[in-house]
Amino acid sequence: MTPLHELLSRKAALSVCLALFSVLCLSASASAGPSTIIFDVPGAAPPGTVAVSSTPAGTTDGFYFDADGNAHGFLLSSTGTFTTFDAPAANQGTFTLAFGINPAGAIAGFYFDSNGVGHGFIRHPDGTISSIDAPGAVATFAANINPGGEIAGDYTDLNGVQHAYVRDPSGKITAFSASIAGTAAGQGTFTGFVDCINPSGGMTGYILDENNVFHGYVRTSDGQITTFDHPGAGTGLFQGTIPTGIGPSGTVTGYYFDANNLGHGFVRAANGAMVNVDIPGAANGTFPAVINARGDTVGQYVDANGVGHGFLRSHSGNIVTFDVPAGGGSSTSPNGLSSNGEITGNEADSAGVNHGFVLRF
Repeated sequence: MTPLHELLSRKAALSVCLALFSVLCLSASASAGPSTIIFDVPGAAPPGTVAVSSTPAGTTDGFYFDADGNAHGFLLSSTGTFTTFDAPAANQGTFTLAFGINPAGAIAGFYFDSNGVGHGFIRHPDGTISSIDAPGAVATFAANINPGGEIAGDYTDLNGVQHAYVRDPSGKITAFSASIAGTAAGQGTFTGFVDCINPSGGMTGYILDENNVFHGYVRTSDGQITTFDHPGAGTGLFQGTIPTGIGPSGTVTGYYFDANNLGHGFVRAANGAMVNVDIPGAANGTFPAVINARGDTVGQYVDANGVGHGFLRSHSGNIVTFDVPAGGGSSTSPNGLSSNGEITGNEADSAGVNHGFVLRF
């Protein structure tokens, strides 16, 4: 299965991407190995449950699909209790998708209203939900929330061009675009999504230029934007550099597509130094997803048969690969990594149905 962050980078085909996710009904299991549970939200049906992020206290969030194909957000407590929710304006036949969660339990995500228009939201720790709409946007997506309550996301303008934004805890939205961003429909400035903002307000993401080539960027909390390219990145159509996560020190992880359209992972230090991340056996690419406060990175690599497997790369460079359930037989897509090393994600079974998982080594 394609990693969550890669699917979400193609917002023009969002409805197609979402159809690839899948899950079922409550069935926690320890059979996948030590410190691993596989679960399905009660009432979920294909295409299913996707676990996205977790807090150091062990609370997990994400979204699931019901039998009518509608999507709903969920919260799973450390004791195994599910709370499901919908944005107030997300009427029947639309989607509520939960993504980033901070230590206080505030959740950022987005929903589609009855007209199919996307809006960001913040679900406050008390369960109330506020909508987020960027000025001049025809669709707004909220991606992640940091411990201070800053939310990062991106939005689409009237011309179909994408812009990134940061929203402070008071609700003020600051939009920005990189100078090299393309200005045609589908081009512009995007966030790295699930892990795109760090505790100090630093952000990362990618740019699609006028030639439809990707470039990475880092934005400091005071608004300075630095763009960068991995030296091995291709310069052809939809090749280039795609950052996905940023740690507290400004270290960035992500991947790039080379001249042969093969994906390779990287970790970029705050000073710009890069380390390559290629997992042995990754015949069809290595795709880091997130980086935590320790500098550990998780992601997915794809083997010669097109099957996805998880990997954890420590800040010292040690790599452990894993499958959920243990032993393989399905495709594993890690989506989140907390500061205490808890990995969240989804696994697609042999029928293509996904199940959420929480794993700790």
